[in-house]
Amino acid sequence: MIEQSPDGMTDRGRDGSRVTRRSLIGGVVGAGVLALGSTADDMAMALSLDDPDDQGGLDDPGRFMADAPNVRPRADWSARPPRRPATILNRAPDRIIVHHTDTANSDDGSLAHAYGLSRFIQNFHMDKRGWDDAGQQLTISRGGIVMEGRNQSLKSIQAGVLAVGAQVLHHNEHTIGIENEGSYMTKEVPDQLWASLVEVCVWLCRRYDLTPSDAIVGHRDYNKTACPGDVLYARLPELRRSVAARLDGAPKAAQEPPRPKPRPKPRPDPTPDDQDFGQLPDEPRPDPMPDIPGLPSFDDFD
Repeated sequence: MIEQSPDGMTDRGRDGSRVTRRSLIGGVVGAGVLALGSTADDMAMALSLDDPDDQGGLDDPGRFMADAPNVRPRADWSARPPRRPATILNRAPDRIIVHHTDTANSDDGSLAHAYGLSRFIQNFHMDKRGWDDAGQQLTISRGGIVMEGRNQSLKSIQAGVLAVGAQVLHHNEHTIGIENEGSYMTKEVPDQLWASLVEVCVWLCRRYDLTPSDAIVGHRDYNKTACPGDVLYARLPELRRSVAARLDGAPKAAQEPPRPKPRPKPRPDPTPDDQDFGQLPDEPRPDPMPDIPGLPSFDDFD
């Protein structure tokens, strides 16, 4: 998540570093969750994720279905209390924003891994960036486990209102965001994640009375970013059709209206105009980060 709507933060984190989307979530390396540039405490936390009784693998430990939504609440993954409650708007969002976390494509589909991912994202946002809480409303692991993100998100969805998140610059007050674990620039989306994403969108469209062909969009439809990755973005028409079919039996070949043209990927050396996100004091301004050997340049992402 690159943007922070309600937390009143400047364009720098608590440690003085500039905020980029890649730096917010950091890296999830291998089966555990490990940030690039982690502190010793972060590493200890990441290395403790594996549960010896949970052997991992994309094994579908808790399939999500819109008819009986199984969202793991914050208490399940031991979320910390937020610094301040999320802002609740007494209205429904009009768009569902599909993201990818742009982290490692782990083969670990366990609850332990999924919960560790949620804890790590929240810890990174709060401790490294000084934010009030995790930015996204919902997170889906590569094993298809669906988790509540920002505080009050689950209750707000059930009530048909919006807990304002921090996941799409300048559009947080009318959108709800789904973070999908993994990087989908070139890799395919796991079946378990895809199945849950379809069902989550069905659930959200029902709760908020949304039309899939209009409501389901990618992060790059609003901001200059590669998110949610070329592969996942290319599947959004399929996602809209699948959700529509689940809602009202619309044929999968149904035509959708043209989508907003995606913006180009960020250039390696952003110009000042690339970083001019207006004067809103509550939305940090992304800035380039140094490259990490062996991994894509942070500047390749938002």
